Amino acid sequence: MRLHFIFNPNSGRNRARPGMDRWIREFIAERGLDAGLSVTEGPGHARELARGAAESGVETVVAVGGDGTMNEVAHGLLGSETALALVPCGSGNGLALHLGIPRAARAALELAAGGRGRVATLDSGEADGHPFFNAMGVGIDAEVSARFNRLSRRGLSSYVRAALACWRGRRPVTCTVESAGRRHAFEALLVAVANSDQYGNHARIAPGARTDDGRLDLVVVRHSGWWRTGALVPRLFLGTLDRSPLVWRAAGEEFVIERGEPGPLHTDGETREAGRRIAVKVRRRSLRMIVPALCAALAPVEEPAPRGFALLLP
Repeated sequence: MRLHFIFNPNSGRNRARPGMDRWIREFIAERGLDAGLSVTEGPGHARELARGAAESGVETVVAVGGDGTMNEVAHGLLGSETALALVPCGSGNGLALHLGIPRAARAALELAAGGRGRVATLDSGEADGHPFFNAMGVGIDAEVSARFNRLSRRGLSSYVRAALACWRGRRPVTCTVESAGRRHAFEALLVAVANSDQYGNHARIAPGARTDDGRLDLVVVRHSGWWRTGALVPRLFLGTLDRSPLVWRAAGEEFVIERGEPGPLHTDGETREAGRRIAVKVRRRSLRMIVPALCAALAPVEEPAPRGFALLLP
């Protein structure tokens, strides 16, 4: 079976360990894989490479990199028969953590190559016409993502510094959310729509959310004083965020978010400017993905994982 690896040298841990592409070539040779390797050259390239791999009949594309690379590769594979596998090398790795994909590169490569994995068919989301696979949001999380993406150094400590800087200048997002035909008004710190339960780094924005249930989970964190809002941080990591009276949550197939003015929107941590009105919808069973055979986050499936794959590195 044919495989293809696509590597982004500028993503997360890949930037800190030059020579990762050589290590992948050695893995291919060691395993005797019928595989190629491509290196991304800029934004959007991973999506083009993934789409080309799918059109050429590659069975599985493995994205090695962060959430941004995952998003691009998955975008290129949407609706195709080609499966996605992940070797998580980013700062947050939200979808990989949700699905229990190993963070150790060797273990993730072995899983992608057919070791103790299976194919699951997952939902995805679309916000303002842009696909997402883990989470999207407006408000302070989009502002943090925009600031973080401008930094030359990545990692959890850099993300925390970006978050603190945005926290000091935080202001509410005046918005309405339309869900199940009803409109709800908020002065919000953030509005997020999640496909998985994770933001990344084990911070659970939507505890109990699933990527295979045919719906998305919307979470609104109301704006409040620094003490009450700051107390939500431990809840993120304890999985109890939605038990706070500051948090409003809904599940559904589509939502409409309307805010007072245009501003940033993030999809899987990648930011762009968007208008006042943002339509969000689920795309059911739109992405095939390699996951651990005993993935607790998904319903069991009987379909075996393919023996060949294509690996994309961000």
